[in-house]
Amino acid sequence: MAVRKGHLMEHTNFVSRNPEIMSGEPVFAGTRVEVMTLVDYLKAGHTLAEFLDDFPTVSREQAEGYLQITLEAVATVWLWPAGRREQR
Repeated sequence: MAVRKGHLMEHTNFVSRNPEIMSGEPVFAGTRVEVMTLVDYLKAGHTLAEFLDDFPTVSREQAEGYLQITLEAVATVWLWPAGRREQR
């Protein structure tokens, strides 16, 4: 389960990065599946269910958690005007 820190969820439950694993690319924790693989699947029009079927070592919680922290990061940086972030 993700732990909230401020407005962003703690990502360590979902994503890890280690120079010894996949040359340091961000992967879903406990797997060798790069998070960009999920992004590429979704960009190509595939569903989350298809991704999870093709990569059974990634849990639904990890995939959804990664998408959520990505959306929160983008919203924090680009969408919420300064000063309004704290009100959310």
